[in-house]
Amino acid sequence: MIQKALFGAGCFWGVEEHFSNVRGVNKTEVGYSGGNTENPTYESVCYENTDHAEVLHIEFDDEIISYENILDEFWKCHDPTTIDRQGPDIGRQYRSVIYYLNDEQRTIAQNSKNKHQSKFQEKIVTDISKANTFYRAEEYHQQYIKKNKN
Repeated sequence: MIQKALFGAGCFWGVEEHFSNVRGVNKTEVGYSGGNTENPTYESVCYENTDHAEVLHIEFDDEIISYENILDEFWKCHDPTTIDRQGPDIGRQYRSVIYYLNDEQRTIAQNSKNKHQSKFQEKIVTDISKANTFYRAEEYHQQYIKKNKN
């Protein structure tokens, strides 16, 4: 059955590239969520106080990959111990966050966070919050790394 997941793990380009290569992930879209502005743009997320995170929205086949295994990939593809930062990218839009879509996902996300804490020397700072509106990013951001191999 097709399920959905939504999370932020730094710049959405690399996160999308990672998940587009995961078996069982059928669709990826990058965008913005978690903020207080309707219909944000890349420029407003980067330069205004929208409070949105750069996020990845995925659709996956739970007969091939479970939500728990999706989260295992999430912990692998970024550093969840840095607040509002991933590598050289600094700002609230780069925060580590899991947006759950239902109570089952909330429970699985919290258990996954607890399980993965032992793999990091620093405390995991990933926020786990109820999902709100996902705003799809501009087309040039979709599959950015695949479109711009150089």
